[in-house]
Amino acid sequence: MMLWICIGGGMLSLLIAAIGKKKREDCTDYTITIKGTTNNFFIDANDIRRLLRSGAGSELKGQKMADINLKKLEQLLRNNVWIRKAEMWFDNRNVLHVEVHERDPIARIFTTTGNTFYIDSTERKIPLSDKMSARVPVFTGFPDKKVYSTKDSLLVNDVKNIATYINNDPFWMSQVAQIDITPERNFELSPVVGNHLIKLGNGKDIEKKFNRLMIFYKQVLSQKGFDAYSTIDVQYTGQIVGTRRGTEKNKVDTVMLKRRVNEMLKQVQNQYDSLVALKPIIEKPIISGSQVSINDLRATSPQSNPNALKTESLPSKSQNKLNENKPRAVMPKKTN
Repeated sequence: MMLWICIGGGMLSLLIAAIGKKKREDCTDYTITIKGTTNNFFIDANDIRRLLRSGAGSELKGQKMADINLKKLEQLLRNNVWIRKAEMWFDNRNVLHVEVHERDPIARIFTTTGNTFYIDSTERKIPLSDKMSARVPVFTGFPDKKVYSTKDSLLVNDVKNIATYINNDPFWMSQVAQIDITPERNFELSPVVGNHLIKLGNGKDIEKKFNRLMIFYKQVLSQKGFDAYSTIDVQYTGQIVGTRRGTEKNKVDTVMLKRRVNEMLKQVQNQYDSLVALKPIIEKPIISGSQVSINDLRATSPQSNPNALKTESLPSKSQNKLNENKPRAVMPKKTN
């Protein structure tokens, strides 16, 4: 037992001595590897070298390995907006390996005020780069806010779902020109080939919606032509609603006509109400016995209602005959 303890202690001592000697040695060189799923390298090896020099205070090559703080340098690299992951290690030849995983943009966003940026698969905002422009789906009409609400976060998630599906499908990646975000936060696609608008609705069930759209492309547009329909609506489950070109005007005219008729009716009603309000209402009292009911009776005297109309009763035929039989007084003519 004591023999094994001595052997173990000796090996540990040799290991510690070897590690200490290793740290006292110099860094002979370093290599930089940049990885990304789409090979869109928005940050290059020179950018990495500048970051490492600034973090280490000088060139890494030739420094004592013990003086190089790998954790600090890794964190410095991760703080860069274009770097998602960074790892550093020495090999047995004292060569420092720097491996950087770049962020992969999945969509380019244009806000309502004209600002633009990328987002990656983690929904993080990424600024544009002078080195390269990523070929990703373009979204317009995104709200421009400094602080996003929960509703805005859900919209970003919908953008990510749509962009991810399009990026993974070569056909739609070539066919979709841009995606517009409506004020209701629905999505409308503008195609590269064909003069029609595709209504997706929200960002849910994207795969099913694109499947319905592909069915319409294969069974209808391939026969009728890509300009035969002005809109294709696939936002409702189990439905594909296509609007033939030329029928939109009729629909718009019908809506405008109904609106115009309603406005005219409203004007007529307002004019009628105004006339009724101005016209005096004269009602006769209801006589019952010795009492007079004045319910709903409106004042008709000139003092209380200056607009009241004077009414005179016309003589009856019998009265006219009596008047004809009565003698008439004839005044003598005046003589000079």
